[in-house]
Amino acid sequence: MDTTTPAIPRESRSSSALHEGYMSGFGNGFETEALPGALPIGRNSPQRCAYGLYAEQLSGSPFTAPRTTNERSWLYRIRPTVAHWKRFEKADIGLWKTAPAREIDMPIAPHRWDPIPLPEERSSFIEGIRTITTAGDAGTQAGMGAHIYLVTRSMVDEYFYNADGELLFVPEQGRLRLWTEFGIIDIGPGEIAVIPRGVKLRVELLDGPARGYLCENYGGAFTLPERGPIGANCMANPRDFLTPVAAYEDRDAPSKMFVKWGGNLWVTNIDHSPLDVVAWHGNYAPYKYDLRTYSPVGPILFDHADPSIFTVLTSPSETPGTANIDFVIFPERWLVAENTFRPPWYHMNVMSEFMGLIFGQYDAKTGGGFVPGGISLHNTMLPHGPDVSAFEKASSVELKPHKLEGTLAFMFETRFPQQVSAFAAESQSLQKDYDLYGVTLKKLFDPTRRK
Repeated sequence: MDTTTPAIPRESRSSSALHEGYMSGFGNGFETEALPGALPIGRNSPQRCAYGLYAEQLSGSPFTAPRTTNERSWLYRIRPTVAHWKRFEKADIGLWKTAPAREIDMPIAPHRWDPIPLPEERSSFIEGIRTITTAGDAGTQAGMGAHIYLVTRSMVDEYFYNADGELLFVPEQGRLRLWTEFGIIDIGPGEIAVIPRGVKLRVELLDGPARGYLCENYGGAFTLPERGPIGANCMANPRDFLTPVAAYEDRDAPSKMFVKWGGNLWVTNIDHSPLDVVAWHGNYAPYKYDLRTYSPVGPILFDHADPSIFTVLTSPSETPGTANIDFVIFPERWLVAENTFRPPWYHMNVMSEFMGLIFGQYDAKTGGGFVPGGISLHNTMLPHGPDVSAFEKASSVELKPHKLEGTLAFMFETRFPQQVSAFAAESQSLQKDYDLYGVTLKKLFDPTRRK
């Protein structure tokens, strides 16, 4: 039997015309079914499920976690996950590394890479991951991996889940279809998607080869940052996060199941699709978000806000106010501050910053060299800031209201030092002289002149 069935949303939680195929909200308790009556009412685990389905709970937190952080979903599926489980063998994980992974000692300096080119050979999502940095320790559920993905073929009869961490996709080129056991997510440049740990998926191309950034979060699940005095609105609004409605495959075909566990990749042969969830309910599920709906806030008179004001998602740590990871963006916005150096200032930071550019130009690097698909790394307690071109322009330009348009940069910021992989250190894309960009700044000091 080989069927692919889209969801029929329940009347009480039907998708709006604006978000067909998705349900709106962040961290909601959703419910959705692809066949009418597949979802039990008033209970989670009936003696016999409708349609001969199996009930299975997927827990994203300890059972006893506080209600505000407790995550779990109930899945009603054709086969439970244990029925997809045959004897696994170790597979080649390629250039995908997991912390701790200190492969090489790089000089203490800022680093920057040109875009990593797409390979000529056919490469699936799993085959196309290239680790740039790792931080922390996946075994202690702290830190992250920062990767790029280079995909030139869809996964066909291949499925995957990551037990080491949740995955944050940031496309830069080409669109992806993430067919998960919870439903279907389509994303392209300007959007992101988060796949929680343990969620099975297949990654397909929608319109040719795709390249993007991937954050593997070993720590606490991404959530929305607190707004504090900002109040109830702006930044990333919960209503703009979209979770897919149920869709399932009842497909019998020779297939492979890959699992990343303990920094290794494992594979087994199965004879059917594991994306067989006919209905589900809960708050542990994949989601997408359009970064163009982010509502930035900032200074409207003078000075420059900390970049944390542009946080979209945060992975909390056990230390209040100190993130395991912050996902920060620098989107289109108005600059209006008076008598103010408007680009990001020169600074040293206890957090370490992995930055990428999705499109346009980043306002602190106007001298060229940082282009869409590129990467920069400014590690903990190492100095960085605007290049000469950006400094000179921002120091002399007439300070009229100015809108930054056609730009979208982002940052994976973590409290851990980031270790550069051997692949990244030896890549032809590494810019050999970027570490010296600051030495060309001129001495301007004159004790006889105050202005």
